[in-house]
Amino acid sequence: MVESHQSGNQTSNHSNKMSKNLSKYLHEQMDKEAGIQHTFHRTKIVATVGPACDTYDKLLELVKAGVNVFRLNFSHGNHEDKAKIIEHIRNMNKTEPYNISILGDLQGPKLRVGEIENGSMNVVPGDILTFTNEKCVGNMEKIYVSYPNLAGDVRVGNIIMIDDGKLEVKVVQITKNKNVKVEVLLGGPLSSKKGINLPDTKISLPALTDKDLEDLEFIIEQDLDWVALSFVRSVKDIIILRNKLQEKKSKTKIIAKIEKPEALVNIRDIIVESDAIMIARGDLGVELPVEQVPLIQKDLIRKCIHRAKPVIVATQMMESMMERSKPNRSETTDVANAVLEGADAVMLSGETATGMHPALVVQTMRKIILEVEKKEYRYNREEDLKPQPHSPSFLSDAICYNACKIARDVNSDALIGMTQSGYTAFMLSSYRPRAPLYIFTKERSLVNQLSLSWGVRAFFYSEEDSLDDIIFDQIRILKERGFIKPGDVVINTGSTPIHLHMPTNVLKITKIE
Repeated sequence: MVESHQSGNQTSNHSNKMSKNLSKYLHEQMDKEAGIQHTFHRTKIVATVGPACDTYDKLLELVKAGVNVFRLNFSHGNHEDKAKIIEHIRNMNKTEPYNISILGDLQGPKLRVGEIENGSMNVVPGDILTFTNEKCVGNMEKIYVSYPNLAGDVRVGNIIMIDDGKLEVKVVQITKNKNVKVEVLLGGPLSSKKGINLPDTKISLPALTDKDLEDLEFIIEQDLDWVALSFVRSVKDIIILRNKLQEKKSKTKIIAKIEKPEALVNIRDIIVESDAIMIARGDLGVELPVEQVPLIQKDLIRKCIHRAKPVIVATQMMESMMERSKPNRSETTDVANAVLEGADAVMLSGETATGMHPALVVQTMRKIILEVEKKEYRYNREEDLKPQPHSPSFLSDAICYNACKIARDVNSDALIGMTQSGYTAFMLSSYRPRAPLYIFTKERSLVNQLSLSWGVRAFFYSEEDSLDDIIFDQIRILKERGFIKPGDVVINTGSTPIHLHMPTNVLKITKIE
């Protein structure tokens, strides 16, 4: 017993020493490679903030590694803690050369089981469980489910998934007292607070729960750049959220999270009404047959690019790096494919929120993105997305399209745009131009919001002199910051008369003196 105990201590000490040495080595490598430069990658990186990275220094470390957007997940934590994180990011934007965007992700009508006796219990195929909307500590007799109208919405034969599909049950009876009896088809440990998915059921819960409304009020007060709406089912969900933002005169833009089958039926209208789309593959892969997700992702990216709406690919992109220092080969390919398909951004969740190596996983993702962007340009969309004559913005779209085309034809060193609404920036970005894309705007909120958009570097600029003076000024600013140099060719878009703030109607080519 004594020898065994000593051996255990030696193993533990050796393991701790190895862990410390690995951590030291990883940070030394990151410091060498990251330096103080924020390496530019056109496909942006969204990172979720959590206990592993919620201090100023850790957030700054992630930004230096390559983060463009921080996601605050309102399924966890309180407003006080999130206010501190927001303050850190805002201070960073003031003192460091970054325009980091903040995304508030609403929980939405997420269904969960309640507390389970002893935290977990094992269920096996054939077991009969009873779901109730009366709060109780769950056991084999009765389990609380946070869905008041479960009995009214489900039907006998409906499948219910638990814990991201790890457990599967089938509805066998709906009782008079509004309990739902289910038979276990796929068993395993059932733990407290695990999520529930109803792939066969149209749920009647509102898009914005009471908790969401409280969180939305906080998001508006804090003036966050983006708000993500979870479990979107129809365009009405987006309109409800849009109206609430407009009532408060908020400039926060809306991301629709696609994770329900109903959303795919209404996807055209959802994309049109939203400001951006997130492909939330976790719940989507539970609600639908998992083999359908890859082509759904590809199709949604194509549709979003066609509508000039930023699109984020999310969930389990590099999940093995929650603990490991290197990703799986399949995860590397997953990130690379999202870049090749033309996604505006790729997102990290638990990898940065609670993982062991948050900055390293960002740096690894950035390396994959840069490698693909360095060697592959098949995601270019200049020829795929010709302006549509029926579009109300056809003339402006034609200027943006031809600006990208001419930039390619003359091998331009920069493509420079001006925007007040953000539309020109999103449109230029949607063509995925080869030339570096720089956007100037007098709207301070847009400077950070555009950090989500593919290839965009945004600058605040409020002067309103003649168009020639503005273009000259923009070129001077880019020269001073080292983005362009004498002899470079740049393409500018703008609008005239300046004081009327019209849609983009001018294109100019300049060779830098």
